[in-house]
Amino acid sequence: MINPDRLALEFQTLLQIESPSKKEGKLAYYIADIFKALGYRCFFDRSSENTGSEVGNLIVKIPGTLPSNPIFFCAHLDTVGPCENPKIIFDKGIYRSDGKTILGADDKSGIAILIEIAKVLKENILNHPPIEFIFTTCEEIGLFGAKYLDLSLIDAKEGFVLDSENPTEIINTAPSSYHFKIEIKGKSAHAGIEPEKGINAIQILSKVLADLPLGRIDEETTMNVGIINGGNYVNIVPDYASAKGEMRSHKEEKLINLQKAIQNQLDKVISLYPKIEEGIPSGKVKFEKIFKAFKIPLDDPLCKLVQKARERLGLNITFKRKEGGSDANVFNEYGLKCLILGTGMQKVHTTEEFIRLKDLIIAANFVLEIIKTKGEMG
Repeated sequence: MINPDRLALEFQTLLQIESPSKKEGKLAYYIADIFKALGYRCFFDRSSENTGSEVGNLIVKIPGTLPSNPIFFCAHLDTVGPCENPKIIFDKGIYRSDGKTILGADDKSGIAILIEIAKVLKENILNHPPIEFIFTTCEEIGLFGAKYLDLSLIDAKEGFVLDSENPTEIINTAPSSYHFKIEIKGKSAHAGIEPEKGINAIQILSKVLADLPLGRIDEETTMNVGIINGGNYVNIVPDYASAKGEMRSHKEEKLINLQKAIQNQLDKVISLYPKIEEGIPSGKVKFEKIFKAFKIPLDDPLCKLVQKARERLGLNITFKRKEGGSDANVFNEYGLKCLILGTGMQKVHTTEEFIRLKDLIIAANFVLEIIKTKGEMG
């Protein structure tokens, strides 16, 4: 029932619409018009008041043909950069950009699939539950659209996020993530005339970072420092330095231990320096939770639904753990149980991003089969 040519044409159209984070308006209104033309009710929430996007999250309601519990599907509207004036190349069944921009398959492949699904459901008499599509903003800069989603507008309590690579891999486990910022306060002085009167904040920070466990801590935990700032002139002892990083793990207690390790290391290094005046030198660290881990057991009804749909299509699928975050982390934390489905996109967040049309078609058929199977299972 999936129309491959129509799916491909819609996908190509979506790729031409620029939608960087916070500037998703043009794309959002374009797809809203499609759903309205199909006769489906759609509306925006007020999340833009918090995210700073041009629009809120777009929600589409598709009535069911059966008295069944509703189910949702989600794709995000925004892309990373560079995305200006994309030139799309389709060759030998593969979509790419010209190498100057990202392609945008993340996540316009998911959007294209859901548009095609909506058209199929309009054209065919199928038994299916009520369906809700959620198109979020600002996913790429912190999952903000999902975090500020108006849950009162969502009836479904379970569903799927279309935001992964291989269409035959189902993500049922993802980690928690925290960002952290370490700040050091030293004292400035002329570096040539009286350096002994200063306290070098960069030196202190370097000693703090030197003994932190970075990289892969174990099979389910990582930590990274990605940004360092400090100083303004080479002839002045810097009185301020900072570092920003992140940590991820599938076990919350391991992240708590890493936070303690950072704080202990900071306190230890600061204690090595004599206080030359009140609060100097000093250091502080702040932690911010970005998303929370989730794990959907394989015996959960949602996983069984996927397995049943897989059997009907004859697909070989696997359930996998993912190390990245997505809207699914937020939804699961909010009580909206969901799995992550792949759409075929590859090398995302790079100018080498690509997607095979055959994988996009497989993903679309899989989503449709999940809907049909859900209709039969109730």
